[in-house]
Amino acid sequence: MTAFARHEEQTELGTLNWEIRSVNHRYLEVAFRLEESFRPMEMAMRKLISDTLSRGKVEVSLRYKAPEQQQDKLEINETLAQNVIDQYQQLANRADNDAPLDLMKVLQWQGVIQSQSLDQDALNALLMQSLEKAVADLVASREREGASLQTMIEQRCQQINDIAEQVRQRMPEILQTHRQKLQDRIAELQINLESERLEQEMVLLAQKSDVAEELDRLQSHVNEVNSVLQRDEPIGRRLDFLMQELNREANTLGSKSIDTDTTRYSVDLKVLIEQMREQIQNIE
Repeated sequence: MTAFARHEEQTELGTLNWEIRSVNHRYLEVAFRLEESFRPMEMAMRKLISDTLSRGKVEVSLRYKAPEQQQDKLEINETLAQNVIDQYQQLANRADNDAPLDLMKVLQWQGVIQSQSLDQDALNALLMQSLEKAVADLVASREREGASLQTMIEQRCQQINDIAEQVRQRMPEILQTHRQKLQDRIAELQINLESERLEQEMVLLAQKSDVAEELDRLQSHVNEVNSVLQRDEPIGRRLDFLMQELNREANTLGSKSIDTDTTRYSVDLKVLIEQMREQIQNIE
């Protein structure tokens, strides 16, 4: 489900700033943007997320800022620096090179400048604690969006039920209208048709246009959608399957239509189902 969370943790070990984005995806796919010093923790972080989320394409980024006292204080490895200087002097003497030594290059020699070390184990523990809070914020964001989507889906389900009831109540009227049209057409053409034959034609028409089973299944699927929405578990795939079933019944209703109103009802149903289906793609 689409969601975003930002969490910042300021401690004596530094500042951790998390950003987590998630969009709908068939499976759980997690991508990290981390400093190299935190790469060894990636497996633990991935497990923490997979224990909480089951679907979604999730992007996790971390910005770390060391404590100011660590940034302001540099330590020089004097032994290593002196060794670098000595080695330079020896090479300069052998090459008869009187060029002055660039001390900045000595400072740039790997290991000459040392930063104040941090307790990496403590920092890693803090890292996991702050990530857990960031993931909790993401879940809360997804739950808020989920509540909004649930309301929308329930409203569409009620509209589908209302349409189904309208079709059910209008079917006797629709059949009577077609009976009258058929009688008027027979009279217009001056055809002598026995009443028994007319009744047979009307029975066949009623059987062909009977949508009672489709309406029953339509409302049954709607009830199942409402039931699934109440479950405390991943429901996206189940809802997606139910949308396919609803659409199948709406198509059958349209194919059996014998008047413009029923055709319009079928189109209205498809619009409502498609609106739900698009949003269900964002549900875990």
